[in-house]
Amino acid sequence: MNECVFCKIVTGDIKSWTVYEDDFVKSFFDVNPVSLGHTLVIPKKHFENLYDIPEDELCRVVSVAKKLAHVYKKVLEINDVQILHSSGKNAQQDVPHFHIHLVPRKKGDGIDLSYKSHPEWKGEFDATLQKIKQSID
Repeated sequence: MNECVFCKIVTGDIKSWTVYEDDFVKSFFDVNPVSLGHTLVIPKKHFENLYDIPEDELCRVVSVAKKLAHVYKKVLEINDVQILHSSGKNAQQDVPHFHIHLVPRKKGDGIDLSYKSHPEWKGEFDATLQKIKQSID
């Protein structure tokens, strides 16, 4: 993935502020932070999204996110953290390389992540649940 910005960060072709790195995972500050310590946690191998990443690689990424959350709680004096991920353009994934946003949160930080509720979809729950349950291995 020669054009992938995150792959270029992994290879060192693009500067990053690396927070943590091991053989499989790299984490670095988001260049467009929404809070102090806003970090991206990525697999070093290129996987486009949640549908592509193997489960063992996903577990490694999530494990690092949890490790950093504990560190941030102490060092950044936070009590809360948001972990965000989007897969695909319709889910607002901007960089087509699997990544998790680790966003430290404090009371009154002004960040508001909210969704519009659609109560009319409750009428679809039974049919949707049946389709899903029939497809789970």
